[in-house]
Amino acid sequence: MYKISRRTLLGAAALGNLMAETEYRIIDPHVHVWKHDPQFPFAQGANVPARDAAPETLLDLMKTNGVSKTVIIQVIHYKYDNSFLASVLKRYPGTFQGVCRVDPLDPAAPDHLSQHTAEGFRGVRISPAANASGDWFNGPLMPPLWKRCADLKVPMTVLAPIGRMPAVAAQLEKLPELTVVIDHMADCPVDQPAELEKLIALQRYPNVFVKISHTWSLSKQPYPWLDAQEHVKRLHHAFGPQRLMWATDWPIIEANSTYDKALSVVRNDMKFLNDDDRRWMLNRTIERVWPFAG
Repeated sequence: MYKISRRTLLGAAALGNLMAETEYRIIDPHVHVWKHDPQFPFAQGANVPARDAAPETLLDLMKTNGVSKTVIIQVIHYKYDNSFLASVLKRYPGTFQGVCRVDPLDPAAPDHLSQHTAEGFRGVRISPAANASGDWFNGPLMPPLWKRCADLKVPMTVLAPIGRMPAVAAQLEKLPELTVVIDHMADCPVDQPAELEKLIALQRYPNVFVKISHTWSLSKQPYPWLDAQEHVKRLHHAFGPQRLMWATDWPIIEANSTYDKALSVVRNDMKFLNDDDRRWMLNRTIERVWPFAG
């Protein structure tokens, strides 16, 4: 049974104050969990950190920081075996939603997505590399998978470098009604600002959403990562707050920063945002894509 820590109890008052101040719940649309457990073996050859990223640790961080709900993205350590995440979703119904992975090189991937959707997952993530190993993204197996997402009415989540954004557009030309979420601003380097136009070009598809996470990863400056905030400003201008969402990318962020700073940079230190912008980016946009009951 999950035991609430003293830190969580002390954070309860802060949570109450935060909710009173914001009058909306904060939802984190991008975290990962894993655990060294022989019941749920990692994929062969996976480079897994020695530490666990346990859901109980995540719950503690959420409560301390006033985050009510979270979308968990299947971590690459398990590759296409989504059983650990399925067990987490079953243990904590209503608190988490899950995005699965399927093998993009398997012709049966659309059927696997249907199976995972029936199990309670909401959406799939694909992650083509920038080099030739990711060229399957332009291949014949993609249209059926994207079409299945559209048929199931679940989002397609894309972790891909900025150079792959024209290929996203090519898929959307066939399925403009599909909801697509681009992770981490397509990791566009801050020293290549012109490249961001490849992501901005997707604004013409009304169901494309962008996570403005990874300011901490892209930046070459200390917090609040003002150079990476320039990307956010341009995306805000292009897409509007109704199609942008924050995210922590916990626990990956801990290599560079902290969970609380991933929240505070948006809530407090993106000075170009107004209160309504923050309401959208911390809650409403996310609930357009991943609605939570209750």
